[in-house]
Amino acid sequence: MSHTPTTSGPTGNVSAQNTQPAQSQKPSLTGVRIKQRKGQAKATAKFEPEAFRDALLLHLALIPTPPTTDALVSKLVQAGSTLEFLKYSEQLFEILFVGGLLQPGGSYLDDKRSPVYILKDDPEERAAGWDSVKDMVEVFKRVIQRYKYLQKPLEENFLPDLLGYLPKWDPEAREKLASAIALFIVELQLSPKCLQSLTKDHVVKDNVALGFLTVFFRQYLAKQSIEQLGSVVRRSGLKDIASVIPLQTRNRQYLEEHFKKEGLPQINDWYAKLALGEVKEQTIANIAQLINDEESNESIAETLKAQQAEKPVAQADLVEWIWQGLMKTVDWTARTDQLDGAVIQHVTARAPLIETFCQGAKAEVGLINAVQLYCYADTRIMKSFASIIKVLYNTDCISDQAIIYWHQKGAKPQGKQHFLKATEALVKFLEEQDSDEDE
Repeated sequence: MSHTPTTSGPTGNVSAQNTQPAQSQKPSLTGVRIKQRKGQAKATAKFEPEAFRDALLLHLALIPTPPTTDALVSKLVQAGSTLEFLKYSEQLFEILFVGGLLQPGGSYLDDKRSPVYILKDDPEERAAGWDSVKDMVEVFKRVIQRYKYLQKPLEENFLPDLLGYLPKWDPEAREKLASAIALFIVELQLSPKCLQSLTKDHVVKDNVALGFLTVFFRQYLAKQSIEQLGSVVRRSGLKDIASVIPLQTRNRQYLEEHFKKEGLPQINDWYAKLALGEVKEQTIANIAQLINDEESNESIAETLKAQQAEKPVAQADLVEWIWQGLMKTVDWTARTDQLDGAVIQHVTARAPLIETFCQGAKAEVGLINAVQLYCYADTRIMKSFASIIKVLYNTDCISDQAIIYWHQKGAKPQGKQHFLKATEALVKFLEEQDSDEDE
């Protein structure tokens, strides 16, 4: 029987299996601390708003008295290089808006205050030329240009919450805040969605929201037009500015009297047009629906009379809406060569409905212009204009005098020459008829 040979060495016998090289180990340095990644360190760091406040106040304590925008911007940019503005954005805004940290509900956390903030009222600083609203808005504008990530939390989180605390502040502070937010929207192009907070019940109470919105409107209109203000209100999500009025007094008359007393008649004019636009859309849709349901002219007229009693509008406007509702129900699927006949037949059938409300020169000329604008916009029936005017004349919707006046000086500029030429023969006939009657 054979045996495997063994070898001897200084350490004794070594088996064949131990002749393989040992697995290498990773080198390590004893006593060296492994650094945490920067992002991980931030994520696990404690949230210390009071420590942030104290550190920021140390920077702000160095600004001169009275402050200047350059000095304040310089200190804030300097602070932003060491402090976590994004993590503590809410606390940063609280300090710069109201001077200190706030508790849930809007009360101050303690007595520590910033030497400069939007709501601060200091007669000496005012006398020295410092405007806590306009100058602080300028500071925000320049700081946000440097730290662009601050704009989103300001407009989406902080301002909506802050407006929910309005009842906590006195009237003077609320006015400052309203002016500041108007300037923020103008100067920084901030979203106006924070205005939705004005509809909260506790903010609406005691006309707090209405007073705020009034100052906001006045400040905004000092910088921009009423049309731009209308755009801001639409983008804000405020469906109706009357929603900032307490329920017991919430009506259009109260709103009109308020803005008249406040010297803002342009708000009433804008709101009236806005309300009229809503009634217009609803009325046109209702008329179209009733016609599609094959309701009689008499039945539709009664419905419109009831609406007029509840929400009266100018007769010229109502006649134009009837025309637009009528045109919505034309059978546009007819062949092109048959469309003219289909339109004339449709108008003839519903002319008695128009005639019921088309009373007076203004309404009659307005109807002709409504037809002109419609035919200009829809070239499929452009050639039908003269025929439609003849139908409306023959069914007593419009008079010869209205047609002649429109032809001489009442026509709209859209397609004017085309429509004047198309009705030349009709106008000449009517003028001759008038001349014969005079003789």
